[in-house]
Amino acid sequence: MSDYSPASAYQQSAARGASPVGLVVALYDTILRDLRRALAAQDAAQFETRVFELNHALTIIAHLRSVLDHQRGGQAASRLSRLYDVTQSMVLQANVSGSRTTLLKLTEMYGNVRQAWEQAERQLVSSTTAALRASAPGVVPQPPTSKTLAASQAFESPSSSTSSGRWSA
Repeated sequence: MSDYSPASAYQQSAARGASPVGLVVALYDTILRDLRRALAAQDAAQFETRVFELNHALTIIAHLRSVLDHQRGGQAASRLSRLYDVTQSMVLQANVSGSRTTLLKLTEMYGNVRQAWEQAERQLVSSTTAALRASAPGVVPQPPTSKTLAASQAFESPSSSTSSGRWSA
């Protein structure tokens, strides 16, 4: 897909307005898309494509691991780090062996974690909206923007002004 495709332009636009948690969800979507493409390539005996897609998934997993903030994320960051270690090994195994079962298990695992992140984002939006209502009774709050979500202390984007420059989990 070229950088100028409508789908790519839409994804880039959506990413610019996404909350930090929304960006994590988008990265999980990318991993899931890579895994599904690898499965399709495996079924079609397109081994080069399978390797390409799985290598891309590995890149995203490495990025997710690199932005974990173990100081602020505590036990959740440690668990996510272990998940990324285990799934990286599984992806490498699937890359070498072409195991359809492993690819399906990875898809299930990342689908479940993606759902948890999506639920966390909904709860964050809900709590931000409730806080806005409580701080200004009688005023109908607008849906939170990426700026109001970024201001939340629950998550922090790498571009903010903290010294670690990492997301917490």
